[in-house]
Amino acid sequence: MAVAWDEFRLVRAIAERGALAPAAAQLGINPSTAFRRLAALEAGLGARLFERHRAGYVPTPAGEAMVAAAARMEEEAARFDREVADRASVPSGVLRITAPAGLAIDLLMPMLARFRGLYPRVRLDLVVSEEALNLSRRDADVALRATREPPDNLVGRRLSGVAWAVYGPAAGSPGADPLWVSPDEGVAGGLFARFVAARAAPERVALRLNSVQGLCEAVAAGIGIGALPCYVADRHPALRRLSGPEPDLAVGLWLLTHPDLRRSVRVRAFLEHAAAEIAPLRAALEGRRAERCFEHPDGATA
Repeated sequence: MAVAWDEFRLVRAIAERGALAPAAAQLGINPSTAFRRLAALEAGLGARLFERHRAGYVPTPAGEAMVAAAARMEEEAARFDREVADRASVPSGVLRITAPAGLAIDLLMPMLARFRGLYPRVRLDLVVSEEALNLSRRDADVALRATREPPDNLVGRRLSGVAWAVYGPAAGSPGADPLWVSPDEGVAGGLFARFVAARAAPERVALRLNSVQGLCEAVAAGIGIGALPCYVADRHPALRRLSGPEPDLAVGLWLLTHPDLRRSVRVRAFLEHAAAEIAPLRAALEGRRAERCFEHPDGATA
């Protein structure tokens, strides 16, 4: 039986997701369609590709072989795409960029607007995701990430530092033992949760979020004080700083791509554009201000 490429993609998606519904959503098809296609494929091959358990779909040896073949085929297709992208002389085509929500909303949108003005033949595809996408598979061409350790398999440059400080509402004083808001343990490997835990007892954490999104709004609403990115919070009229930049939360702002894409005209154009756009913003990103008098949570100043 000759197996179409789409069937390899289906089997790989089911193996990665462990269930039909999320695999179908990933591929943009209905779960019933995925079910029928898998049943027809197994019948045509005369072999079961998955064991159906209560916990999900587990590949059989035949299924594992097909998943491995799909990975090799996808890598070859991605390699071909990268080679073709390298041959363009004028920036054009689709440029797929990934960034977490905070950076996409507060930093990237104006940059993308000006990039489009310079290169109207480039069509932008922005993937807002907190997860690191696989640039080797062309899930994205360029990644903008705030991190301390960029992946070894990617290349790029550190554009700036990203500073975080403790903020409270602009009106009123936090007092000696303030309430806090904090991302939970699942965000950034627990970095923020540990930072707050070192400064407040569990009962003083009034709100936990499963994302950094919403932190500024929670602090501005008076729910509690919290660590916020300086480049966002310093511009927020309802917030004021209570500390200087916190070394425990400092990260770098990295612009990353796959090594095979460095020579792509549109990728290179965006890397250069982003670096030029970020340069004048470094002072704000790194939390450097002319006035450095902050009120600490205990009411003292520094």
